[in-house]
Amino acid sequence: MNRWSEQSLSKYDTLNPLLKALASKVLEDWDCTILWGFRTKEEQDAMCDSNPPRSYTRFPKSKHNRYPSRAIDLCPYPIPDWETDEHVFRTFGGYVLGVAHCLGIPIIWGGDWDSDKDLNDQTFNDLVHFELKEGV
Repeated sequence: MNRWSEQSLSKYDTLNPLLKALASKVLEDWDCTILWGFRTKEEQDAMCDSNPPRSYTRFPKSKHNRYPSRAIDLCPYPIPDWETDEHVFRTFGGYVLGVAHCLGIPIIWGGDWDSDKDLNDQTFNDLVHFELKEGV
């Protein structure tokens, strides 16, 4: 049975209850780790200032900057190679979307920001990012 690491648990505790439910359900069948839940101003702006940028949304506009967090960065575990294993991140993203759909949790995935199922029409792919849609 898969379990959260202590590091993932500390991030899990910062999540909106709907994202907690989603992450827990995903973990039942796919071992994964939580890279981010809530982010402070310093953490969010560091993501924007990294090279290459890992976010283009400065504090406080990211869904990670609300408490409880309305965004989760969830990743298969062990973490695949970012450069060579994009297909693993995309497969995992599709799995998370399917679980969210079954649970009735409307989310946006960073691999298809506009949710139109065209995976080639965005300029920034954040394949581990899942956020609650507005109004949820």
